[in-house]
Amino acid sequence: MPQQPLHDWQPVPTPARQSLNGQYVRLEPLDPTRHGNDLWQALQGPESDPRLWDYLPYGPFSERAAFDAWLSGNAASPDPLFFTVIEPDSGRAQGLLSYLNIAAQHGSIEIGHICYGRVMQRSVQASEVIYLLAQHAFANGYRRLEWKCNNDNARSKRAAERFGFSYEGLFRQHMVIKNRNRDTAWYSIIDSEWPALAAGYGRWLAANNFSVDGQQKQRLEDLR
Repeated sequence: MPQQPLHDWQPVPTPARQSLNGQYVRLEPLDPTRHGNDLWQALQGPESDPRLWDYLPYGPFSERAAFDAWLSGNAASPDPLFFTVIEPDSGRAQGLLSYLNIAAQHGSIEIGHICYGRVMQRSVQASEVIYLLAQHAFANGYRRLEWKCNNDNARSKRAAERFGFSYEGLFRQHMVIKNRNRDTAWYSIIDSEWPALAAGYGRWLAANNFSVDGQQKQRLEDLR
């Protein structure tokens, strides 16, 4: 069946460098001067996740100077557009991630470059980050939100499915990363799917869905 023309379609704005506030986390535009020390400790310190850099095209960083240069390059980039993840009570930076592959003329945008300290992984904060970026993208008129990862990266694929992204297929021999082949798994959420997913996120993020020690009562997958 032929695709219907989008008579009223207009390109959408590119995302602005702005903070996004949630219940459990705050996203701020990456600022190496303010965030650098915390990010060095979260991502390279003794309590960091040794598997963090396995499927990323950069890192790990053995020297602070190289890490700071990487942060500075990220902060200056309009695409990828990087955000720092802030724990509101302490004000400490716990990780960073970005929008990327921003195709405003088509209404398509991706979430990626996810680098979290160990405390952020599998946390309510990590889930709310994805909700905040998805909500912001769709509220600004984007039609498609993408998630891509190395097909060997089981953790990232599980996360995409938990967050409500639909698997679209495998791009075989898509890239060479750190001198290794990368087959890329593609996932997406489209705008017509987001309202129901957003409602599920809202139910999951509600304070009454968590016990006093922070344990979830119902899973996100069961509420969306």
